[in-house]
Amino acid sequence: MTPTPEPTAPFSRIKIRTGALVFCGNDVALIRRERADSTHYTLPGGNVEHGEDLVAALARELAEELGLVVDHADGGDLLWVIDQRVTRPGPTPPPRKLHLIYRLHITPGIRATLAEQELDELPDGSHEVGVIDWVDYRETADLPVFPPIGPALAALADPYAAVGDTALAAVTDENYTWV
Repeated sequence: MTPTPEPTAPFSRIKIRTGALVFCGNDVALIRRERADSTHYTLPGGNVEHGEDLVAALARELAEELGLVVDHADGGDLLWVIDQRVTRPGPTPPPRKLHLIYRLHITPGIRATLAEQELDELPDGSHEVGVIDWVDYRETADLPVFPPIGPALAALADPYAAVGDTALAAVTDENYTWV
């Protein structure tokens, strides 16, 4: 069987990313990345590997980035899904990406054992350092978080609040520009 060639058109392939809102009381873990011209935040998580179970991918990513064993957390419900179709910098056509955002709760004792930094490997083999910041979820509305969930997160009545619609607005070139 011959391999399927990589698509060349934007959004002609789909990637899935699992991420988590890891709450400790009212604080939520965000990874802060400082760049020369910007600061932005991401949720702990990452891309689902080919054939990997979604929950297993989330557990793997949380172990890699935070040192969190998901069995030590409560919850795990799927909170939001975001459809991303944004042109991004780089030589390859951007994929369409589905962000699956789960919600977990941990105790202060577990929080004290978690990583304070996350190393993200870059294509050249070097690493970009991300700092794990614990931010009061009610103060995320104006933070540069990607995917852009800050306003929805800040609007939760409390960290356990139910949401009416799990589908947040799609992220497209019309409403988002890479920084």
